Amino acid sequence: MLSGILNLDKPRGMTSHDVVAAVRRILGIKAVGHTGTLDPEASGVLVLCLGEATQFARFFEYLEKTYWTVLQLGICTDTQDATGTVTRQHEVPPFTPIQLHNVLARFQGALQQVPPMYSAVKYRGQRLYRLARQGKTVPRPARDIFVRRVELLEQRATQITLSITCSKGTYIRALGEDIGLALGCGAHVLHLQRCRVGHFSLQDASSLSILQQQVRAGTVSYTLMSVTEAMSFLPSLMLTAQQYDDLRIRRGSALATILDTLQPVPQQAAGYRLCIPSQKTVAVIQRQLSPAKISKWKLYVPP
Repeated sequence: MLSGILNLDKPRGMTSHDVVAAVRRILGIKAVGHTGTLDPEASGVLVLCLGEATQFARFFEYLEKTYWTVLQLGICTDTQDATGTVTRQHEVPPFTPIQLHNVLARFQGALQQVPPMYSAVKYRGQRLYRLARQGKTVPRPARDIFVRRVELLEQRATQITLSITCSKGTYIRALGEDIGLALGCGAHVLHLQRCRVGHFSLQDASSLSILQQQVRAGTVSYTLMSVTEAMSFLPSLMLTAQQYDDLRIRRGSALATILDTLQPVPQQAAGYRLCIPSQKTVAVIQRQLSPAKISKWKLYVPP
């Protein structure tokens, strides 16, 4: 069975679930999962885990993301993008680049953001977007996000193009509306594209049509990235030859003994690569907190 990480360019107009279903049909396998949703009206990088690699999906969720977006100033909508109903309009003054840069600087660093009503966040077991379609608004607690960079790429009439690099859980639609409100005229997202997830770039992504061609040509495996290569962003812990042999033979039962010899294991990382001197990743461990808040480690051996 196919196994590995697929960097896919999600087309606009499809949900992330739709893309997963399409990839399952194209490849003829059931074990396909995404590592973080992308708005239906957005396009760009969607990292998928295939086959036995699905067990590693959680490691990719917290990777930093970079987006390219066009904001339409002067108009707010209920969905915060171009698909929604206009809720307010305001004349757009002639902003100077300095004025724009000064406002954008306020949206960098540690921030709190209220999830949009039109989002997949759950409220009492229901998706917010389902409630929003019923005309309902419910309280949503603000979430901590981090925006590393907001860069002005272009200014044209009442539209500005931005590059935004941010943490998991950041809603660009909500950020765009907030930027517009800070400018005093409001805004909504006109176009949105995810250009990068961690070290996965749009330039290296495959489209669904290319994936179909590769299936016919029997070259799909060349498109997939191995788990060990894909997880190069995790910090590494070096094993001796004896420890590696123990891990291969006894697997999880050998892990506790190995970790004891590697103590103190840094406490800040959620996972580590276990490597041998050739720098080859032979396994991955993930931190799991017990009810008593004691760190336990789960072992994953890549396919």
